[in-house]
Amino acid sequence: MSLQVSLLNNTFANPFMNAAGVMCSTTDDLVAMTESASGSLVSKSCTPAPREGNPSPRYKDLPLGSINSMGLPNKGFDYYLAYALSQHHYGAKPLFLSMSGFSAEENAAMCERLAAVATEKGVILELNLSCPNVPGKPQVAYDFDAMRRYLTAVSAVYPHPFGVKMPPYFDIAHFDMAAAVLNEFPKVKFVTCINSVGNGLVIDVESETVVIKPKQGFGGLGGRYVLPTALANVNAFYRRCPEKLIFGCGGVYSGEDAFLHVLAGASMVQVGTALHEEGAGIFARLCSELQQIMGKKGYKTLDEFRGKVKTLE
Repeated sequence: MSLQVSLLNNTFANPFMNAAGVMCSTTDDLVAMTESASGSLVSKSCTPAPREGNPSPRYKDLPLGSINSMGLPNKGFDYYLAYALSQHHYGAKPLFLSMSGFSAEENAAMCERLAAVATEKGVILELNLSCPNVPGKPQVAYDFDAMRRYLTAVSAVYPHPFGVKMPPYFDIAHFDMAAAVLNEFPKVKFVTCINSVGNGLVIDVESETVVIKPKQGFGGLGGRYVLPTALANVNAFYRRCPEKLIFGCGGVYSGEDAFLHVLAGASMVQVGTALHEEGAGIFARLCSELQQIMGKKGYKTLDEFRGKVKTLE
């Protein structure tokens, strides 16, 4: 029985990786991810210059997940590029670099510099089109013209295949529209679904107060709250983007959750809130639980059931 995944000219021991935003900000985080049982890892969504992000408290663990409004705290593109150059080598666990510039031009400028490192080190770009935590800016992926502009700018300067991190959509028409834009860009080889469910509000009943400080308490939901939404987005894009891979993200705490993501169409499975709660040891547990489920069901590989979710006739 094998959890191995082969894609984007890489072979991964298993489909698991961190979600951008968790265990990915510092070299120590990235080394911990490299030493874990995960199949891969992704660095923190970066901007051209370092950012402090929003005031604290900006992340809160909840009974069914988490709420956050981080505001893109990161050490800046140069830091993650240097990590890729110094730490990463072929044969090591494949590294994804997440990028979230504040304009199409910022992303294009970073991509021009990333291109040579991607050639040399095999680093794979994940372009974050779904950062909801910057005041005054709508998410790029909720503005289809902006999304097309960003993807055009990156495709023009970046010679390698890359992927996009998407926010959740909630309307069938929006699945259709977003997929139509993505399908215009052959270099977009994978679609990561989903980023957090934007602008939830959690209120503490005792103090009658919101639980995070930025945006008057509004923040992105992660964890168990979002599993059904994540599965819907994974399956919607799996059906609509047959030439692209789908990476599942959202609500993965167990091997069963991961199995459902693959059944919905996911090739890789990212772990965010649960990784934040449990630490890097979670990956060994997820691998063993996923293998147990596959064993019970008689599956030898992930390919045997990927995207094979049944509908009711």
